[in-house]
Amino acid sequence: MSVITDTGLTSRAVVGRFYRRLEEHAAAAWWTQVALRFGSSQESETYRWLGMVPQVREWIGGRQVRPLRSQGLTIVNKVWEATLRIDADELRRDKSGQMLVRINDLARRVATHPNKLISDLLLAGETEAGYDGQPFFAGTHVDGEESPQSNTLSHDVGTPSAPTPSEMYDAVLAGLTQMLQLVDDQGEPLHEGARSFLVMVPLGLLPPVLTALGSREIEASSNPLVTGEAFRMRWVANPRLTWNDRFVIFRNDGPSRPFIFQEELPVQVQVLGPGSELAINENQHQYGVKAIHAAGYGFWQDACLVRLV
Repeated sequence: MSVITDTGLTSRAVVGRFYRRLEEHAAAAWWTQVALRFGSSQESETYRWLGMVPQVREWIGGRQVRPLRSQGLTIVNKVWEATLRIDADELRRDKSGQMLVRINDLARRVATHPNKLISDLLLAGETEAGYDGQPFFAGTHVDGEESPQSNTLSHDVGTPSAPTPSEMYDAVLAGLTQMLQLVDDQGEPLHEGARSFLVMVPLGLLPPVLTALGSREIEASSNPLVTGEAFRMRWVANPRLTWNDRFVIFRNDGPSRPFIFQEELPVQVQVLGPGSELAINENQHQYGVKAIHAAGYGFWQDACLVRLV
């Protein structure tokens, strides 16, 4: 393969750089903390296993079999692309590394695309239905035979768009308590072993959450439901959220997650470089990426929306 004069870059080197940066950016993306990742082999996938599992019971009489849901949540895959075209002479003259900067930025955009998909789900969470047919954030969730439960709440503060650090701390604690109170259809607590949570805020609520969660911990003694070690609290500011008066708490140390990310085709890089028809006829090089994936709602029990009022 021919070498690009002056830059020392070949098409293979550019692709290699892209994949290295893709791996680095993907490792730092917050979506991996809130979504279960599944492979997909078809246009859409239906998840019938979402919901409660049976509680352990004394074996009296025969087994009490709990089947999968007759209907489940279906997530349809979509095809995604991003394409970068560069003038061959511009590339040849590039001695300052601008090409690598652009490749790095393309890798960042691809790696954080699931962040965007899940952010869209969050913004629609008060109206779009999850696996139980209720809005993902709602006070009317029912699994099996238990009474309706809520993964959303309102918390009083002085100014909803500008709470004090103390008010923010109390709001986080209220959301945490709401999650710890959730039970399954046998009345058993769902989060009795939970210790690690992620607090996601829009940019406007970043200052108070920085102060409120400066220690990254909330003492267990401040919550009457649990005693023992402190709760580990991480925060992330999400600029894609258009809210100014609400935030979300996720549990991130359990076996389930509030979202599903399914992937039919991992990211592929397609190159039209030196010697290609594009390079010969138009003096252009082209680097394109393609992926087939989608995101959808998972376990509402692992997320709580706190609205400041």
